[in-house]
Amino acid sequence: MRYFLEISYVGTRYKGWQLQPRTKTIQAEINTVLAQLFSQEIKSTGCGRTDAGVHAKQFFLHFDSDNQAHKEFLYKANRLLPDDIVVKRIIPVADDARSRQDATSRTYEYLLHLKKDPFLHDSSFYFPYGKPVLHKMEEAAALLKTFKDFKPLSKTDTHEKTSLCNIYFSEWEKLHDNQYRYTIIADHFLRGMVRLTVGAMLMIGTDKMTLAEFQMVMKRKEKFIYLLAVPGCGLSLTEVKYPYL
Repeated sequence: MRYFLEISYVGTRYKGWQLQPRTKTIQAEINTVLAQLFSQEIKSTGCGRTDAGVHAKQFFLHFDSDNQAHKEFLYKANRLLPDDIVVKRIIPVADDARSRQDATSRTYEYLLHLKKDPFLHDSSFYFPYGKPVLHKMEEAAALLKTFKDFKPLSKTDTHEKTSLCNIYFSEWEKLHDNQYRYTIIADHFLRGMVRLTVGAMLMIGTDKMTLAEFQMVMKRKEKFIYLLAVPGCGLSLTEVKYPYL
């Protein structure tokens, strides 16, 4: 049988979702627990690959098993998993259902704060380089929806088959004087795309780059000479949508 698993996690202690040798990852923790509960080796496939320190309020993975899930699967799985990972649902799906390729959209949020706050350290980026001009970042966020090719805003070592993405939503909001939130929804994201996008908009908001310069590089599909790389702590995957869930 094939199952989907809906999980949430705080990524602070992990080197991301993807399995890596000799390091702690979300996928490694999940696979270990699934192997115990299904009494066989389990190889899960995630809906994406979050980087080190990145969080997920909603994340889906799929896996196959010869055995059916126990009626107390959720209780047992959550007892075995560390406190910063929780399983919310297990869903029997068709044999050809795929957590990564079948997703129709993903929503990411990025939080940043302007005054040092130890209680926000693991969930928001402390930005000590001056107060960004919000309306400039809002203009950049709106402009983002006019582009299709996001290769300039991706890591150079990406192995994605395409750099084309459809942006459905891209907006900044001021939560209060100390904190801002950026939300983006798209059908596809490249490696590092959200963090590089936020970095570019912060550069625009602090006059380190003009909107015209940003637009020119994006239109020419070139690489930016320099982009602020914001840390993973402020980034969360918040929603993943499928046509059959």
